[in-house]
Amino acid sequence: MRLPTLRRDVVCQQAVELVTDYLEGRLSRRDARQFEAHLRACDGCEEYLRQVKATITVLGSVQPDDLAPETRQGLLELYRQFRGE
Repeated sequence: MRLPTLRRDVVCQQAVELVTDYLEGRLSRRDARQFEAHLRACDGCEEYLRQVKATITVLGSVQPDDLAPETRQGLLELYRQFRGE
């Protein structure tokens, strides 16, 4: 997915949608370079990427048994809503 040269809010929205693919190395080299160029020009998206990385670091150490049953259930429900299930 290429980032268009449209209004900044549209580009930022698309950049946010690409963060996971970027972090997982699923963007083509060209798209990754465009994504990185956008980050260099956009403090907001750069900060969002930093926050996502920090969240992954913290949550990567959380095990299912670390969560209270109601918290685990709530997260599962949110995920199902997100997925449209």
